[in-house]
Amino acid sequence: MNTRKTFRMDGRTIPFEDGQSIIDAALAAGEYIPHLCHNPEFTPHGSCRVCTVDVDGRMVSACTQPAAEGQQVVNNSDPVNHYRRRLLQMLFVEGNHVCPGCEKSGACQLQAVAYYTGMLAPHFTHFFPRREVDASHPDTVIDFNRCILCELCVRASRDVDGKNVFSISGRGIQSRLIINSNTGRLGDSDYDRADKAASVCPVGAILPKHQGYEVPIGERLYDQRPISVVGDVAQAKQGDNGDG
Repeated sequence: MNTRKTFRMDGRTIPFEDGQSIIDAALAAGEYIPHLCHNPEFTPHGSCRVCTVDVDGRMVSACTQPAAEGQQVVNNSDPVNHYRRRLLQMLFVEGNHVCPGCEKSGACQLQAVAYYTGMLAPHFTHFFPRREVDASHPDTVIDFNRCILCELCVRASRDVDGKNVFSISGRGIQSRLIINSNTGRLGDSDYDRADKAASVCPVGAILPKHQGYEVPIGERLYDQRPISVVGDVAQAKQGDNGDG
């Protein structure tokens, strides 16, 4: 007798194991749910909310919501996608994301998710914040203008590297990524280019030096295939190759 547990998502039956979140069960079943801050290697965080789905009539983040027997999940509907586009539009205007001039273009998860959801214009007024670029480390540069506060680098440094190089300071619109060193500069921290934190950034905030544009624009990770097809595994491989 088949005793596996399942829920329904957009009319499809999705199997899951006890303890799995909705997003992990869906991704394991080959169903893409848009996301930015989620990484299966780390404890779910729910900071970006882009993975929001409708579960039995309630909007929840798929990365923090446990899968449960008999759930009715809506991942692809006009209200859900409208909500996601609004979140993405706010992320674009809160930072300085100039895609044509960014080394991460074509391999940027934020850019790819925006295309996937149909977010083609920012809608809101740009903040144009003035944030510095930290090039003090010999191997890595940080452009704080592009940080979306997903905390992937924070979690990677803390949970995998055991270093706590990064953290988030401030509240609301004043929130910002900071470096835990005496000077606040990356070059004065114990960060190393081999750290897990060096390869998890989904945007162009943390980039390796000395190897920019090695993969031509037009031939990058999401240039040929949408993010829903490429998936997290390929995205992680691209990061390991130095594109973020």
